[in-house]
Amino acid sequence: MQLTKFGHACVRIDKEGSRLVMDPGGLTEPQALDGADAVLVTHEHFDHFSEEMLRRAAEQNPRLHIWTTSSVAAQLDGLGTRVTAVGEGDAFTAAGFDVTVHGTWHADLHPDVPRVTNVGFLVDGALFHPGDALTVPDADVQTLLLPVHGPWSTVGQLIDYVREVAPRDAYAIHDGALNDIGTAMLGGFLGPDGPGLGAQYHRLAPDTTAQIG
Repeated sequence: MQLTKFGHACVRIDKEGSRLVMDPGGLTEPQALDGADAVLVTHEHFDHFSEEMLRRAAEQNPRLHIWTTSSVAAQLDGLGTRVTAVGEGDAFTAAGFDVTVHGTWHADLHPDVPRVTNVGFLVDGALFHPGDALTVPDADVQTLLLPVHGPWSTVGQLIDYVREVAPRDAYAIHDGALNDIGTAMLGGFLGPDGPGLGAQYHRLAPDTTAQIG
């Protein structure tokens, strides 16, 4: 599989002519959805979900199908059976990719901030996108998409999370609010000079690709 990083939390997976996009949101370049056969959306926050972008992509490609939470699905009314609501424990095939669903809630921000539903997607039993949560799937993970920067986590939590998931590789996502200094600081903690993740840490620049699997 080929992993391509786009803005913030969005990635694209290409395999044998099929294209799967995860979390195209308001900080994502529009071309991320070019040629997409399927889309997965972890939750409703603007940086992971753009209704305008998805409706435009669905209009341009009648074959496009979207899997997401019930709250996001409700905002895509009018697309009918092209949108499927999923939750913890579900399994399905999206454009030739086998997907299982893990987790229920967005990471806790503060008692006064209402939590929204959030699901993680494990693709082909190998690559896991947790959305905005540090969900540990009950399955082996080879490649973890690691949300490295958010108001709901610390560097210490990220280190412990990667150690618990125990992937071979961890790729940085959710980094759209970081400047170069913040990116370098995180790389120092999560890379080879840090306390150790038990995994190789990578950060792809937007619109660049790596071979995984």
